[in-house]
Amino acid sequence: MKKIKLLFILSLILFPCLSITAQTKFLDGKNRNNSSILLTNLSSVTLENIAQQIANAYLNKQVITEFDHNLTSEEAKIIQEKVINLLSSYQGELIGYKAALTNSKAQETFNVNQPLLGILLENMLLPSGTKVPAKFGAKPMIEGDLMVRVSSEKINEATTAQETLQYLDAVIPFLELPDLVYDKNIKINGEMLTAINVGARLGIVGDVIPLNQETATTNSLKNISVILKDESGNIIAQGNSNALLGDPLNVVFWIKEQLKTQNKTLKQSDLLSLGSITPLIPVEAGKTILAEYEGLPKTETETIIITFE
Repeated sequence: MKKIKLLFILSLILFPCLSITAQTKFLDGKNRNNSSILLTNLSSVTLENIAQQIANAYLNKQVITEFDHNLTSEEAKIIQEKVINLLSSYQGELIGYKAALTNSKAQETFNVNQPLLGILLENMLLPSGTKVPAKFGAKPMIEGDLMVRVSSEKINEATTAQETLQYLDAVIPFLELPDLVYDKNIKINGEMLTAINVGARLGIVGDVIPLNQETATTNSLKNISVILKDESGNIIAQGNSNALLGDPLNVVFWIKEQLKTQNKTLKQSDLLSLGSITPLIPVEAGKTILAEYEGLPKTETETIIITFE
């Protein structure tokens, strides 16, 4: 009898704890499925207003001059999703993902210790040779980037960065044209970058270069050099793909793992922008930028061009 009473008392003590644990797991599972119910200190109305403010600035190409919200990472993700929903009618459907701050210098600039994830929409991507207004965004910039294409959903089963290689079928030279939106007097942190979809605005894509095990083995993706030149041939920026977490495949794996935490997966034909190889450069009207990529599989040098009007 004493033993039964003891068990009953223990159950009263333990069950609330177990309920809290179960509730936490339940909420955590929901968080991964629906970012709109992520735990937040701000009201849903406030989050909606912030998202609308960002979308308006984006669409009107105007800088955000005031931003006094100290966002949590969860709130930033909610806002990002709302911004994407607001822009989808303008920029099209999801076509892939963008990893930002994948090199140490970029992380130091924004005081973060890991990359950030953004969404690529179909109308963001333009072919080489396109003429783009110099004022294509609120704070228009340009940088040398690199893109790969997913060949199979089996990439989601990869357990190492190197394993992801067999599920990629192309590497693509890519000049990203990001838009940081915030006024220069505002100190930007990682959460604020996430909220504006890590600055995704436009990008110039080069030729699709087939990628397979043989070409990738003989031509390592972590030894691709990028040189940006102006119309006179002057070098204005340069970098190497090993700046991307040491190896572009590490970025691919990071994107895959990050999506997994959100209960999402990579799909066949998804395009992955892997981050800054060169420093960010302000855009100037009347300038033509040539990006030379060396070390790509099956080609000595690949050049993509953009002119700012």
